[in-house]
Parts: sequence; C-alpha cells; structure tokens
Amino acid sequence: QVQLVESGGGSVQAGGSLRLSCATFGYSYSWYYMAWFRQAPGKEREGVAVLYPGGVSTYFADSVKGRFTISQDNAKNTLYLQMNSLKPEDTAMYYCAASTRGGWVNLARALSPDSYDFWGQGTQVTVSS
Repeated sequence: QVQLVESGGGSVQAGGSLRLSCATFGYSYSWYYMAWFRQAPGKEREGVAVLYPGGVSTYFADSVKGRFTISQDNAKNTLYLQMNSLKPEDTAMYYCAASTRGGWVNLARALSPDSYDFWGQGTQVTVSS
C-alpha cells in the first residue's frame, strides 16, 4: 500500500523560507515520478514541481521557478520542497504525489493532477505580508 505523509508546513512572513517533507511508504521510491502540488481556497490544484526517477531531472511551475527546489533523500525515502522568498500568494495546502506513468509530452502534463495516482493528506503553508 503506497502512503505519502507530508510535514513541515506552517506560518511564515513574506520573504521567509520553509522546507516541506514527504515521507513515502510501501513502494520502491526511486521508480516513481514525484511531485508537489498546492491548492488555495477556491482555486484548482496546481502543480508546483516534479522530480523524475533518478532524481536528476526537475521541473518547476513558472510561479515558483528560482525560489523553490525539489529534492529527495533515497536513504530516508523522503521527498523535499525547499521554499525560499515566500510570497503571500504561495499560501495554500501543499500535497505530494507519486506516479508510475511518466512519458508525458510536456511540462503541463507532468504538473497535472490527473497524471498522479497517489496523494498525501497535505500540509498547510500560510505566508503573511
């Protein structure tokens, strides 16, 4: 049974940093495409960052490029999202997700919620101005 458990959310002032963690259980972590998504109240869930198997290739939404990084620790079976220079518009519930499918034709598909099969419960990030 695949399980994803996020942690690390909280409240921070604009310009601050947070690191989110996603502990993974029940599968061979390194063979999955891993991603972070976020959803603000009243808005659709949007892809933020994706990490391809092997941990080398990473891609980011334009809204977070240059501020967020995605990484993994294979020994701990944990995915991370380092968020720097946070803005109030980054306020959302953040989710990690996993997929075995891959082969997406473009970044939009790689960051689409429909491309992912397994989800965590989410961790809240609130950025105040």
